[in-house]
Amino acid sequence: MLTQTAVGAVLLSSPWWVYFVLAGILLSGYLSIKYSLEDKRTEQEWIENEGNIYMQRLEEERERRKISKG
Repeated sequence: MLTQTAVGAVLLSSPWWVYFVLAGILLSGYLSIKYSLEDKRTEQEWIENEGNIYMQRLEEERERRKISKG
């Protein structure tokens, strides 16, 4: 039975608002991890996009120098 354990006794004797506090802590942790991972993905996409733009500029500069030398 639930009341025979120390944890069960504490849970059953706790006020109702404690459950909301615990649920809030768990929800906050979940959302923190979720949005942290989403932010990492977004940042990685931005970095890759900026890298592609940089490489495109380098290629254009090489072509421009090739044309001006030749």
